[in-house]
Amino acid sequence: MKFRYPREEKLKSETLVQAVFEKGTPVTAYPLKLIFLVCPTNNPKIQAGVTVPKKNFRSAVKRNRIKRLMREAYRLNKHLIFNKIEGSYAFMFLYLGKEIPAYSQIEGSMIKLLGKFLILANDEEVDT
Repeated sequence: MKFRYPREEKLKSETLVQAVFEKGTPVTAYPLKLIFLVCPTNNPKIQAGVTVPKKNFRSAVKRNRIKRLMREAYRLNKHLIFNKIEGSYAFMFLYLGKEIPAYSQIEGSMIKLLGKFLILANDEEVDT
């Protein structure tokens, strides 16, 4: 199994990021929050982005470290949902905590978050 996070899977489109925040569905597993949106395009199955608020972490070095931990946790655990969903999604991961976390804390929250997403995504597919 290849644990990759290629360029095509990175959420970069400003309009799509804005749409995720405006119309997306939030899921929380402290200290992480996931906002996801069903995408009309079907190119990459999932596009994901991460963000850490400047309000809580003034130092760019600290923000970048937390973002790196979040991307790593996502990269190693996205296989939990990748083949179990239909359609295309845009993800935005937010860090809600006030202190720099350990990787184990981020990874545990990421696994819970992806599990909750899978439950919500399957419910939405049943409804449509």
